Amino acid sequence: MPDAAQPDGSGVPSATTILTDGELVVVGRIRSASNAALVCDAVADDGTELRCVYKPVRGEVPLWDFPDGTLAGREVASYLISDALGWSVIPETVMRDGPAGPGMVQRWVDTVDDADGGQARLDLVDLCPPELQPEDFKAVLEAYTPAGDPVILVHADDPRLQRMAVLDVVLNNADRKGGHVLEGVDGGVYGIDHGICLHSENKLRTVLWGWAGERIPGHLLADLASLADALGAGGAVRERLTGLITDTEIAEVATRCARLVDAGVMPHPPGRRPIPWPPF
Repeated sequence: MPDAAQPDGSGVPSATTILTDGELVVVGRIRSASNAALVCDAVADDGTELRCVYKPVRGEVPLWDFPDGTLAGREVASYLISDALGWSVIPETVMRDGPAGPGMVQRWVDTVDDADGGQARLDLVDLCPPELQPEDFKAVLEAYTPAGDPVILVHADDPRLQRMAVLDVVLNNADRKGGHVLEGVDGGVYGIDHGICLHSENKLRTVLWGWAGERIPGHLLADLASLADALGAGGAVRERLTGLITDTEIAEVATRCARLVDAGVMPHPPGRRPIPWPPF
């Protein structure tokens, strides 16, 4: 794996270098976020700027089932797992000190919705009337609006999104909402908000159930098998995760990878609360 903290050879610092070493200049706050989330510009020594999100540990809201002060570390660990798989599902994310103390800093994703001026289109995860479900979208849940009109929760049958669905199983993501799926203007599909991932107990809740029971593509299974090996004793990925999550949680990531490889198919939703609510 190349050293992400080095320039890419073009003379321009890498995103990870800027996020790690650049000066963080706060430009705003995401008020809808459950925890403190500050929009910043990371400014490198050469003046290169990179928009990012900074979530200080001191701004984390305590949860009953996750240890206090661990959400930022889980965000960084989730990125490192995505990076180790080579899937680029999660934007570059680092742990560093900032204006409000230690926290996680993640590259901002410019989205298609921002670029197209909000033209009417179904998002990769969306709600629509049943009769308007596109052929290339999978139905996840039937529901009703407050006015009593039927709607369905759908997501695109898109390999970029399928890769995210597999990653959610690996991360044991307890909160994959539709709003946490971003379609970037660069053609990538990114997942954000991974603070409540990587618990050692099963907490998987996601809107991406459309592939339940279906075969996982062979190239993804090969990547999972490689990751399971790299999470073993002395493995490079295990070393990178140490200190961000517990040894037990690291071992459970390897176990989930191995189970997916052995089964070769996506799991079915559990009987209790398989979808985060609200789903957006």
